[in-house]
Amino acid sequence: MPKVTKYPRLRTKVYKGKGGKAYVYYVYDMRKENKPDIRLGTDYAKALQKWDELHNLRPQDIGRIEEAFARWEERELPKYSADTYAGYLKNLRTIRPVFGQMVWDEVDLPTLRQYLDLRTAKTQGNREMSLLRLIWGKAKLWGMTRTPWPAEGIRGWKNEENARVFEVTPELFRAVYAQADQVLRDSMDTASATGMRLKDVIAVEMPRNGLLKRIANKTQKVKGAIEFDIADSPVLTRIVQRRELVDTLCPNLLVLPNGLPVTYRMISRRWEDARDAAAYRAEVTGDDELGKRIRQMYLRDMRSFAANLAEDIDEASKLLDHSSVNVTRKHYRTRATRLKAVR
Repeated sequence: MPKVTKYPRLRTKVYKGKGGKAYVYYVYDMRKENKPDIRLGTDYAKALQKWDELHNLRPQDIGRIEEAFARWEERELPKYSADTYAGYLKNLRTIRPVFGQMVWDEVDLPTLRQYLDLRTAKTQGNREMSLLRLIWGKAKLWGMTRTPWPAEGIRGWKNEENARVFEVTPELFRAVYAQADQVLRDSMDTASATGMRLKDVIAVEMPRNGLLKRIANKTQKVKGAIEFDIADSPVLTRIVQRRELVDTLCPNLLVLPNGLPVTYRMISRRWEDARDAAAYRAEVTGDDELGKRIRQMYLRDMRSFAANLAEDIDEASKLLDHSSVNVTRKHYRTRATRLKAVR
């Protein structure tokens, strides 16, 4: 007969920390459900209390991080734009099985760091920790916990990230532009002239009273929306003049020749075809280095190209609609700052 225990499914686990020191903690065995074991902590008395809640089907979420996860998903997540919503939801689904059944004081800095060490996608792990901190702050606001964020005031505890640095030179721009059809050319021109993200380029409507109005889909900014005077831009003027010749009810600036709206996938496919053609053209003429650089370029790099065309870093930051000049400098502005010698 199987051994009868006073606390069924209560198991003890031992692991070694740094320096070889052994640690003991308790878990609720979830192998029957083919799920990860639920951690009950290192304190035996508290572990028995949590075991009682789980084993006797008492409410499991009260006092646990899952309570905050559920409330945040219901109340806060729908407030974000579509792209941010999708990213946060993906991150939430990753951290929920790990931290959901923990109580607040179980999560300390070594636990967070261990999660990042075990996470194979290092940059994504940082994003997941940022979301956990965001939800943690909301939980404190809602009165679910008084426990401070374990990494508060600690620098360098996340995985190191290296910002991608890639400069779109006029040569690279012209190489792909030469292989593009008119729809892609208009997309590249609009993005590089205004600094818009691709989804904003696709969604922006025809100008009114000579002004092209942009409202960023990513940030959902309505107050202080950015406007461009078409008359100030030869590039935008040509695009608008061509667009006015198309017979369509679509209000968007960019449309297909038959008047149908342009989609994200259409532009992406056109970009990949034009970029590959441009790279191949460079390679067959013996310029392998140029071909390599062309293949490394993304359509989103048009924003970086626009930032470098701006007069200075402040103008570039405004063009890209950034809240901080530091973001522009770190991720987009690759053009060197030219100073005047003082003597």
